[in-house]
Amino acid sequence: MTTSAELGLPALTVAPGVVATTTLTVRNGLDIVEAYSLEVVGDCAAWTTVEPARVSLYPGTSATVTVRLAPPRSPAARAGEFPLGIRVLPAERPELVTVPETTVTVTPFHELQAALAPRRRRGWLRGRYRTSVRNLGNTPGTVVLTPGQAGEELRFRVTPERLRLEPGESGEMRLQARARKLIWFGKPASWPFEVTVGPEEGAAGKGAAGQGPGGKDTDGKGAAGKAETAPAGGPLTAIQSPVLEGEFTQLSILPKWLLALLAALLALLLAWFALVRPAVRSSAKQAAEQAVAQQSAAPGPTAAAPSDGAPTAPSGGSTNGQGKPSAGQPSAGAGSRGTGPGLAVPGTGQQSSATIDVQTANGASSAGSYQVPHGKVFDITDIVVANFQGDQGLLTITAGKQTITTIALETFRNQDYHWVTPIQVPEDQAVTVNVTCESPGTPASGKQASTCHELLNISGALSDIRQGN
Repeated sequence: MTTSAELGLPALTVAPGVVATTTLTVRNGLDIVEAYSLEVVGDCAAWTTVEPARVSLYPGTSATVTVRLAPPRSPAARAGEFPLGIRVLPAERPELVTVPETTVTVTPFHELQAALAPRRRRGWLRGRYRTSVRNLGNTPGTVVLTPGQAGEELRFRVTPERLRLEPGESGEMRLQARARKLIWFGKPASWPFEVTVGPEEGAAGKGAAGQGPGGKDTDGKGAAGKAETAPAGGPLTAIQSPVLEGEFTQLSILPKWLLALLAALLALLLAWFALVRPAVRSSAKQAAEQAVAQQSAAPGPTAAAPSDGAPTAPSGGSTNGQGKPSAGQPSAGAGSRGTGPGLAVPGTGQQSSATIDVQTANGASSAGSYQVPHGKVFDITDIVVANFQGDQGLLTITAGKQTITTIALETFRNQDYHWVTPIQVPEDQAVTVNVTCESPGTPASGKQASTCHELLNISGALSDIRQGN
């Protein structure tokens, strides 16, 4: 006399996300009433249940219970063959325990989740992106990225070329988009592109490429996508590739306003040579001819003979009877002027320039300056300001105690100022640049800078000064 148990099927095949059932028949071969506890053992125990889990049988009778298998559609239900056992434990005669077994085959399914960050990049020539990929399937796979752009204005490079992922494992691949040529002038150009995330060819069943339900920007910083698999109820072996959308905005090297400025300068230069210069030369020639004609027509001086031997007054002034100029008349050197204290000495000015380099931490303020040497005076005629990173913030230029200008950094990349009447900076005073950094920009490398960086070039004449009379 003993206890016997038998499973309804010798082997089972179940797909993740799908429920499969079989039966278990328990027979009481004893001569007493027996209660049996039914417990699942083996690798499938986490997602297998027996209903009911306890039965009571009279001698010589049997009962059939339902065994329900529900592997989750996740990496936890690995694909492959696994043993399944049901321990049938009698309450009165536990030594007669029996464990009927069967083999359960979990079919593989493939599912990928991917995200592109950031979704948009700006740069002069290239932009760099990060693609995060996670294997949500129950079998290992090799992932590759296939970027594409309709107009072929961009070239792409993926690092690494392929990525091996175990079930539930995540990884990252880097993508670089590079424009084929620079934009020197004009408006920025936007190049949208797509990145298909899928298995390496031959690694899994092919599926039609399509947009996953998450294939849109979820946080404003990247695009996310999730692969869709075959519908529930069938073998989940097909894979579809998520398609991520990205965009590269290519900036022009030189701002548009600079082209307009160059055109205006060229027009002024042509106007000078075509109109102004000939008129000036003609006026100067006429003035010279009139001066020569007046000099030729003027009568020569005649000397009067002295009547009583008194000295003749020199030309240009009267005498006081002693051969000296009379009071109130200028002497021979009266037309010359001395240079007062602190004024520039004529003829000593030399062209000079200086560059002020200011680097400012994000959210902070800093200043740079150029001090005029002692005994010198600096006449500023030109100032050029460079904001080559495209920083955001505020820049103020002062010369001595005079504020020249205050300008927002985000409104320019290069700015120049010119004066016909120079701005004079006395000795021992300084030209100062104050920068308040609100947000560092992105230089030509395409990677956002950690600090603001501005350059100021000042040009003009540096002259000596004479102290005293």
